Amino acid sequence: MAKATKKQALGRGLSALLKDPQNDIKSAEDKNADKLVGHIVELELDSIEVNPFQPRTSFNEESLRELASSIRELGVIQPITVRKLDYNQYQLVSGERRFRASRLVGLETIPAYIRIANDQESLEMALVENIQRQDLDPIEISLSYQRLIDEINLTQEQLSERVGKNRSTIANYLRLLKLDPIVQTGMRDGFLSMGHGRALINIEDPQLQLEIYEKIIANSLSVRETEKLVRNLQEGKPESKTAAPALPKNIKKSIKEFSERLGTKVDVKVAKKGNGRLIIPFSSEEDLERLKKIIQGEE
Repeated sequence: MAKATKKQALGRGLSALLKDPQNDIKSAEDKNADKLVGHIVELELDSIEVNPFQPRTSFNEESLRELASSIRELGVIQPITVRKLDYNQYQLVSGERRFRASRLVGLETIPAYIRIANDQESLEMALVENIQRQDLDPIEISLSYQRLIDEINLTQEQLSERVGKNRSTIANYLRLLKLDPIVQTGMRDGFLSMGHGRALINIEDPQLQLEIYEKIIANSLSVRETEKLVRNLQEGKPESKTAAPALPKNIKKSIKEFSERLGTKVDVKVAKKGNGRLIIPFSSEEDLERLKKIIQGEE
């Protein structure tokens, strides 16, 4: 406990140093820079701006609320990392979820490591830190790899060294970006795994790729079944009929209730993770308006 108190006191001392205009630190060569870089500092949330280079564009609201609840009880356990822009102005390099959750809780300050980095270094740090996360989907990882190659001018060999991954692994991720955008969206939404994506890459015809994608969703095909389907198509073999898996009783009941309420046959596509899509067909603009009124409770 005494150790934690000492660390907090050190943070407050450094915060006071940063607020002194006479000690404004802008480079590693400036006076007192050694006291700042690499240490934990309590920074005001209002002095920090989000990172425009942040490769992650979506944040799960429920997950943020859970993190905010943890921070409310335990505080911010892992400091964020920022880079210094100007006097009392900082930019996030990593830790945007912790930053957002701290705002939700209503904190005024947050523990942070301060780095002195240019835009290119900041982008590289943000991308590499983002890739190390465990909750990224394959497309997010692929896009981060591609940005490192394009914007930092790294070769695949250099990228392999930076992120600690085999070059073949990086190449497999980058190939996913050749998939049709609809298929990529399916991967981001959890309908397809990376294994499904790697199988679909071998289909060059975009329309055929989408047709197979629909079959994977409709029949909940495994990666092995998808690979076999792709292989048969490439070899000109007739497609084997795969029976769609039986839907759980509660989902069947819900479909029936929807169909009776809406006066039209409703279909559903369910992924293995339990998420899915509800498909409500309509025959005309008038029929669409009728369905909308029912859903809105006007009929």
